[in-house]
Amino acid sequence: MTGETVECYNCGRANPAWAQVCRSCGVPIRPGAALSQSSGPIPTDRDSLFSMAATLAAIAGAIVLGLVLSGLIPDTPPLAEVTETPQPSLDAVASGSPATSGGSAGSAEPSPELLGTIVFGTGVDEESQVVNETDTFGPGSPFCHSIQLTERFRVRRIQEEVLRVEEDGSLTEVQRRRGSNLDVNRRSRVAGWCAPGGTDELLADWGPGTYILRDYRNPRTPELLAEAEFTLTE
Repeated sequence: MTGETVECYNCGRANPAWAQVCRSCGVPIRPGAALSQSSGPIPTDRDSLFSMAATLAAIAGAIVLGLVLSGLIPDTPPLAEVTETPQPSLDAVASGSPATSGGSAGSAEPSPELLGTIVFGTGVDEESQVVNETDTFGPGSPFCHSIQLTERFRVRRIQEEVLRVEEDGSLTEVQRRRGSNLDVNRRSRVAGWCAPGGTDELLADWGPGTYILRDYRNPRTPELLAEAEFTLTE
């Protein structure tokens, strides 16, 4: 071996004369090989490779950024979603089963979806309409009420239920719906009655307090027609 050197045409580094490739950049030192490599479609020098790598990295970054902006990469879902508490339907009041004795029977508020209205008073005229309207009854007073529907009764009897409003707002059944049949004209929309014993009998059976009267039809599948509140006083 001799001390002769040859300069790399690519990076300018001095290499031994016997070297086949540059020890610095790896490019063949022989002119024929260098010409063949430099004329290829893909550059092999270090600067070109670094430039290509930087370009590819920039392209990859732009693709990822575009995916995020276009929504293809989903955002992190919220930790919790607020849901609405379902509200009870008014229809449940009209179609629900009657209360059992001594138990709670729901709200004392009348339903706005009912077919009829109940009116209290001290008498009933020939057209089954209440006279001397009042919802408060004391000892010795007649106790009468009537019901008027927006459609015909379409049945021969209806049933009545009476509930006492307790101090805590709960309802206790004092007169069961079953067995409390009242005759009505199935083609009519109005019916009225007076209690045989008046308020005195009601006070003896139920005592003073606030009560709710409910009228139903179809005993097998009870349909609440109307309800109203009245008070008995001593």
